[in-house]
Amino acid sequence: MKEKSATEPPFRVEETTIEELHAAIRSGATTVRAVVEQYLARVRRYNGVASQLVTADGALVLEATGTVRAGAPLRFPTATVKAADILPDLDHYKGPPLEFGRMEPTASDPTAQQQFGMITGIPDGDQLNALGTLNIRGERSVTCRGDFDRHPSLGPLPPGAPPVCEFFRRQPDALERADELDAQYGCNPDFEAMPMYGVVFSFKDPFDTKDMRTTGGGDAAYDIDFPARDHVLVEQLRKKGAIIFAKAVNTEYNGRAGDPGGAHQPNKVLPSALGYQRSTWAGNPANPYDTTRSASLGSSSGSGVSVSANLVMASLGEETRASCRGPSNHNAIALILPHKSMLGFNGGAIGADIYCDRAGIHSRTLLDCAKILDALKDPVEGYYDPRDPYTTVPRASVLATSYASHVLTAGKSGALAGVRLGIIRESMASPAGSNTERPIIDAAAREINDVLGSHLGATLVESKGPRWTPDPALEQMRTNFSMALARLVPVFMPDILFRLSPDGSPVFPDFAAAIVPTEFQPGKVFGSGSLQPIDYCVALAEGRIAPPHNLDLATVQHQVMANAFRFHISQYLGRRAADWKVRGFHEGLCDWQQLNARSKFWGDDQRAAFKNWEEVADPRNPLGQRQGINERIMLRELLRRVDMMVILENKLDALVRLHTPWPPGLIGHAYQYNIASNLSPESLSGPNAGLTEVLIPAGYVTIAFDPVFQLTPDGRRYISKPSDQPTRIPPPGLPFSLVFRAEPGKEDILLHIASIYEAASKRRIPPPRFGPL
Repeated sequence: MKEKSATEPPFRVEETTIEELHAAIRSGATTVRAVVEQYLARVRRYNGVASQLVTADGALVLEATGTVRAGAPLRFPTATVKAADILPDLDHYKGPPLEFGRMEPTASDPTAQQQFGMITGIPDGDQLNALGTLNIRGERSVTCRGDFDRHPSLGPLPPGAPPVCEFFRRQPDALERADELDAQYGCNPDFEAMPMYGVVFSFKDPFDTKDMRTTGGGDAAYDIDFPARDHVLVEQLRKKGAIIFAKAVNTEYNGRAGDPGGAHQPNKVLPSALGYQRSTWAGNPANPYDTTRSASLGSSSGSGVSVSANLVMASLGEETRASCRGPSNHNAIALILPHKSMLGFNGGAIGADIYCDRAGIHSRTLLDCAKILDALKDPVEGYYDPRDPYTTVPRASVLATSYASHVLTAGKSGALAGVRLGIIRESMASPAGSNTERPIIDAAAREINDVLGSHLGATLVESKGPRWTPDPALEQMRTNFSMALARLVPVFMPDILFRLSPDGSPVFPDFAAAIVPTEFQPGKVFGSGSLQPIDYCVALAEGRIAPPHNLDLATVQHQVMANAFRFHISQYLGRRAADWKVRGFHEGLCDWQQLNARSKFWGDDQRAAFKNWEEVADPRNPLGQRQGINERIMLRELLRRVDMMVILENKLDALVRLHTPWPPGLIGHAYQYNIASNLSPESLSGPNAGLTEVLIPAGYVTIAFDPVFQLTPDGRRYISKPSDQPTRIPPPGLPFSLVFRAEPGKEDILLHIASIYEAASKRRIPPPRFGPL
């Protein structure tokens, strides 16, 4: 290593880019080991427990410790929050028993405790809990913990070590791998052959990593809690010189996967799981801009927080319907979310909904995201993964050029002149009288007009969204999304018109009023008009009749649950056990029965749901009912055609939208409008279509209007009530993002536009509370 001058400032990892890292290594300003040690120091300072229990009485609980992380056991707060401070009129509550917060031993390691039941955030906290497992010898596996992971140079394993630990301990940890790279390459690595050299990564826990515990965030007592081989994307990064550093905390099983229904019911209930981007094994993360708030509205929360707070350089996440976009949006970082499924996910990972799951790339700059995307490509196989059938994408949908070559780092005035951008105003809807959405919607509207329009010179063409007043200064779409749906629904998915609301009434009353009495579902007849349903569809597709007033991007998104989770977990567990069998080791956790027998869950609702999943026997939904798998495939086709019709008929280059008008919710508090996911239906359009999306930080708001709980008149449950009381957020405030979208194969245009916007706006501000050490 070259000697540094006395006046040369030391290399710091905070906010550094891949280019800057490589320049520092080349100049001798740092080593890979020094980089890893800096990240470890930040993890030790900022990656502790970030939530506190909500109990019936608010009394102190006994001191408790959890698993070892970054060299020391986790320590949990003894202070708790009284439930009545969050839930009004609790003394009048008459519903099912509430699942108050408590400490319990984990199933994976009974000597390590974790928080169960109700939790909430810690005001002005200094911990984030973003990373669940560090690739540090002795703590990277429960199966091979402590001396069972002794370095081979230190002699034989102690008595009682599982035989697989002899195999496991031969793998270097993050520091040892850094030493290997430094020793082999010094200041002269081949960055072309190893473009990820020294880049420190976290991975959403579902990605298989052969040198770290992998359970999808679940507290499941595997015989061998690490897989026999890497996920194909992890393998590519490892080959390209990356440091496989940590597993990020996530909502376990990518959002808990829902409940298919059945005989099993929870014994206790949670009034809310808002902000519970939570792992029974690893706990719950916090938002670095306000630690009382959700790390994200999306399950790859630890990935987003770890990048934003400079605990890692980059992270791979997974998105089902918001799991990468949410963490990017709420943590002010860049995201490339390639189309379904240019990058494989389900071939070596625990998924939630295989028809939507896909991998996404989080980093602090779009250029670094693009460089990572290029590095994930195998020189022979490309992005194809034979274990993930969805990677059989058309070859024309993958660029022949490098993705990074389309990223520009200058945002000069007029740089987007001649580019036509369609604004999806449906993403900026605000219900009448609601204050909740106004801060972010107003800020995003200004950002789009001022930066994309006035400064960069793009031609802005806006759609007609519900509850949006058209901007007279902007061109209006000749064909908007509702018009495209009216023409395409009758052709691609006419079933949508026959849907019923939860109360049993037609979702589209205008349709029911126009057709003759018709069976919508078995035994459910509606219709008071004169048209045959098929003639109505012809007239609607040809524009001869007005479409239903509520046919829009929100109302078409609903899908019934598919039984794919039952299929995928069985497939994953079977493959994992088979991988170990060919290596001479036994993994007994190989099916649903064993998974449930060996697991604990932070909420009893998930225990009941997983027992119901275990008893699902048919990949189809019940006969005579809506079919979840069919709906996913049909809806993807419909939504892709809708986007393309809007793009082609308005001669657009790409689309831009607001990710969500809602700020990250307060952990454990009320949902927005009783939507359990806190995701507006319209926001699911991109992921349900499986289209490439790029997120760029777009600004901050310093005011939020958070909903509050109210008890129903019968006292049986808590529901959400909008509030007009503003909460002031310290600067810089809560971040929001713009989303750029285009069809597969047009990522060159998408990256060109998004990178110019990023360079012009420069909106990212690192979270001040988690600055340099």
